[in-house]
Amino acid sequence: MRSTVYKISGVVILVVASLTIASASHKYKLNPSTIVPAATGEIEVDKDKNGNTTIDLKVKHLAKPENLSPPQTTYVVWIQKPGGDPENQGQLKVNDKLEGEFKTVTPYKSFQISVTGETNPNASAPSGPEVLRQQITQ
Repeated sequence: MRSTVYKISGVVILVVASLTIASASHKYKLNPSTIVPAATGEIEVDKDKNGNTTIDLKVKHLAKPENLSPPQTTYVVWIQKPGGDPENQGQLKVNDKLEGEFKTVTPYKSFQISVTGETNPNASAPSGPEVLRQQITQ
């Protein structure tokens, strides 16, 4: 009888832990600009073991940056905390199927994330056309 109670208790604990972990993740749709109306994107936001925000950004149907007007050489992902300046998180590369994925970590809980076409992947501020954007609030 006792072993059955312990087994049931263990299963209940695993189910509760799984639900807690699964509920921590949030998904947001990226809003495309009018220059890439077919583009779609989704961001999955979670927390890591240190309490930082993990970001997994996935895009589909995003035109190659050289096809933008004016042509660009790359896409850059930016994070901007409330009242702060945009911070370059790195390049978002788009494959031949016009899909891309970008992962990063930030200490911010609320921020705006955007993707711009740029001529320089190391740009210190956005200067090219914005193609995707979303406000994240946790």
